[in-house]
Amino acid sequence: MRSSFRTESVIRSIVMATLVFLVTLAEVHVQAQGIEHVKANYTKYEYRIPMRDGKRLFTSVYVPKDSSRTYPFLMTRTPYNVKPYGVDQYRSDLGPSPLFGKAGYIFVYQDVRGRWMSEGEFVNMRPHLAQKTPQQIDESTDTYDTIDWLIKQIPNHNGKVGMTGISYPGFYTSAGMIDAHPALAACSPQAPIVDWFVGDDWHHNGALQLPHAFNFMATFGRPRPEPTKKFDYKFDHDTPDGYEFFLQMGPLPNADALYYKGDVAFWNEVMKHGNYDEFWKERNLRPHLKQIRPAVMTVGGWFDAENLFGALETYKAIEAGSPNGTNILVMGPWVHGGWSRGDGETLGHVTFNSKTAAFYREQIEFPFFEFHLKGEGKQTHPEAWVFETGTNVWKKYDAWPPKNVVAQTLYFHSGGKLDNEIPQESGSTSAYDEYPSDPAKPVPYLDKINIGMAPEYMTADQRHAARRPDVVVYQSEPLEVDTTLAGPLEVKLYVSTSGTDSDWVVKLIDVYPNDYPDPKENPGGVRMGGYQQLIRGDVFRGKYRKSFERPEPFVPNQPDLVKFTIPDVCHAFRPGHRIMIQVQSSWFPLIDRNPQTFVDIYTAKPADFQKATQRIYHSATMPSQMTVRIQKPTSVPAVPVK
Repeated sequence: MRSSFRTESVIRSIVMATLVFLVTLAEVHVQAQGIEHVKANYTKYEYRIPMRDGKRLFTSVYVPKDSSRTYPFLMTRTPYNVKPYGVDQYRSDLGPSPLFGKAGYIFVYQDVRGRWMSEGEFVNMRPHLAQKTPQQIDESTDTYDTIDWLIKQIPNHNGKVGMTGISYPGFYTSAGMIDAHPALAACSPQAPIVDWFVGDDWHHNGALQLPHAFNFMATFGRPRPEPTKKFDYKFDHDTPDGYEFFLQMGPLPNADALYYKGDVAFWNEVMKHGNYDEFWKERNLRPHLKQIRPAVMTVGGWFDAENLFGALETYKAIEAGSPNGTNILVMGPWVHGGWSRGDGETLGHVTFNSKTAAFYREQIEFPFFEFHLKGEGKQTHPEAWVFETGTNVWKKYDAWPPKNVVAQTLYFHSGGKLDNEIPQESGSTSAYDEYPSDPAKPVPYLDKINIGMAPEYMTADQRHAARRPDVVVYQSEPLEVDTTLAGPLEVKLYVSTSGTDSDWVVKLIDVYPNDYPDPKENPGGVRMGGYQQLIRGDVFRGKYRKSFERPEPFVPNQPDLVKFTIPDVCHAFRPGHRIMIQVQSSWFPLIDRNPQTFVDIYTAKPADFQKATQRIYHSATMPSQMTVRIQKPTSVPAVPVK
């Protein structure tokens, strides 16, 4: 009997191993497009497409060799490059994923105006012109003119065009669907830039994302006087330690004085615009995202350190300005562009227990374009595909934020307590928490050495910060039931500072129970029991508490109100977990140091940087708080992942 059982067990093991092997082969087959497949099935052409002002934009077009049927165009416009250059030099993959190259599209890649091989002047996030003469250009007109030329000059197409792009190319996708060409049928702006001062890339609520801005402009911001195939520039920090590098750099004017040497014009342009003036306002794309005709699928990552704001705000703006259009939102557990590569099963030490990126590419992105550009399949997409972290399931919603949520306020209390009861303490003599803030010793944003903005910081363990004297911690009791937060987080802080300006960093954290299991493969020896996972964090530069346009100083040691909204979450705090909120006044070098004196930080001097004493009030009359949106128990059913 025992021998028979062992034999059956061995057979089952062999069968399962064979099935796993076959599935793996199938996955490899789907993923392995490769340069040989591209060469065998596509012919590459290069064109210089004329724009309405006479400038020509360099464009690579890959046309299927099979002319027995017609194909839609799928276009990406980029400021990075459309390498490799030369009709005999082929890309190794075409389209957003290998599925597209095998399905058949006419793929179009274009260097935007003023970049790489295209003519004209490059303008960072070129402002959209709502009213323009026939000869005036913006990214909308360049897109229109490109599509018009393609439709008239490239044979064997079906008359439909799609656009897609991640990050900066996501911005060009958004801009291209404004006043769109009639042939533009489907657009997918992915992690698109939408506002560079309030929430994307360079600034969050007026505070500069220092390593991201510095490192990006050190390579991207160099001038390109004329079309060229060679435009690479590498910056050597001469150290792997970003905390030390940026601390030693000192005030922001030193970036140009020590490193850029006047060669990075856009950095110096940014340094002239410390407030939300016309320079930034005209680069806010949200007011122009209205009456959008193409079907839109905006994609973002819950843990995208660069353009989480852009994805959410792009979707919201289109929803408000184009109520009768097709407007879909997809949000998954990804870093910047993480949906386009890998399987999306883990991020840092956090696991999601499913191949989220592969699911998106196969079940969401590919069917979207197949339906809208070829008429194949069915339009089965919900209003919003949203991955709920914590429970780690995909959810389908008919609105985002969901309709079945209730607002609940979490109040700060003495002793580091956090609950939904308003504080009963009166007066301000004792109902506050006090902490020091020293610009010379700012709170690190990550507990490891890194030269830039490490994408995994968005889920990183916050225990290193909780132990510092310049971080205040509020924590709930262990939860008894699943508590799912879905939507934006609204922060209201009653604060004072002994200085005249200050940053306020607020972090929402999931505290794991002490018996939480460690990862199966754990070469770093991380202990997950008590792990403090960052769910969402953001900064607000205090001088903008009343207006981004007109900053105001704090009156030293006088309580004041700071209110701001942190971008949406969709996270389930499981039973046994705790909700934690941390408050601090530096987050370095992720955010540049606030001198804590009321000055133009972009021209600050070393003497402007001063220590300060900060207070967070939590009395009945000054109840510091965070308001969240909690899903009702009648939850949306989970979507099975194949």
